[in-house]
Amino acid sequence: MKARSTTAALSAAALLAGCTFAQRALVLGPVGPSVAQSQNIDSKGTLVVYSAFDVHEPDMSGFGDVQRHSDYKLFTEDGKLLQFVHNHPHHLDEEPAPVRLPAGRYRVVADSNGYGVVTVLVVIEASQTTTVHLEGGGSWPNEAAFTKANSVRLPDGQVVGYRAAEERIP
Repeated sequence: MKARSTTAALSAAALLAGCTFAQRALVLGPVGPSVAQSQNIDSKGTLVVYSAFDVHEPDMSGFGDVQRHSDYKLFTEDGKLLQFVHNHPHHLDEEPAPVRLPAGRYRVVADSNGYGVVTVLVVIEASQTTTVHLEGGGSWPNEAAFTKANSVRLPDGQVVGYRAAEERIP
């Protein structure tokens, strides 16, 4: 009888611990373009998402060391699916696919390295590029320029992108 009570207590503790550590949905943003971009005249902007690398993508190129960014979904701000983005357009190219979009606010749902599926709010501005890094360890041309006030970060502190201009803390 004592063994059953012990087993029941351990099982209940394991179930409670499992609930405690369940992964929660991570929502980040809004991420926008940096303020230091040239001003070309164009009504659309560009979104570039460095999603986690796709571990399930077969190597069709013959080059085993090519890493491809995983595909992601792009939604309107109000949650309607706008596009499924195939995020590695060329077999030999490790760069993610740039997506041209009208200026506005969108939601990106993509795999991140270490955090599972993440939702990132993004702002697209005319003639600007909004870049999102979810692959972990992304490189930025001027990483020293990032502060807590002007950046969106993952919980571990890694920079995801520039905080959208209207959301920046003075």
